Amino acid sequence: MTKVDGWRGRFYEDFEIGDIYQHPLGRTITDNDNTWFTLLTMNTSQMHFNTEYAARSEFKRPIVVSTLTVAIAVGQSVTDLTQNAFANLGWDDIRMTHPVFAGDTLWSESLVTEKRESGSRPQAGIVTVKTRTLNQDGKEVCSFFRTFYVYKRGAEQLEGLFPQGEVPLAVEASRAS
Repeated sequence: MTKVDGWRGRFYEDFEIGDIYQHPLGRTITDNDNTWFTLLTMNTSQMHFNTEYAARSEFKRPIVVSTLTVAIAVGQSVTDLTQNAFANLGWDDIRMTHPVFAGDTLWSESLVTEKRESGSRPQAGIVTVKTRTLNQDGKEVCSFFRTFYVYKRGAEQLEGLFPQGEVPLAVEASRAS
């Protein structure tokens, strides 16, 4: 049997300025997501959890907490951008460009805008991307720039992470047949 590596994410060398990554997973937001995130973050704005209060606004219903929208956008991007990152250096120019409501499905995509070698960490580089998030109707709901440290291919920090099984999988598989 041959061991085949699964997707390990992109390394510094894989990023090219101008590349666009359409992140593969959409996420539908529920009322429960919004309520729990509001509680977890201690956000006391009634626009997020009080339907009577929100009914008096121009939106006529609660809007999703904006930091939940940003968190989902960042999470959607991990598989393409930061699977091999070890530090976020900043988020800039965060814009909430359209309201998000429970029931909306969000999709995100990122454009590589800058990259450079790290002067202090030879095993890594610094990448900047612009990420935008769209709802199911294609309306942009959020955008931001994000800068992060990402390991280079072969960085010793990434070696030997997967543990050795006490019994090789090939032996286990042959017992099942």
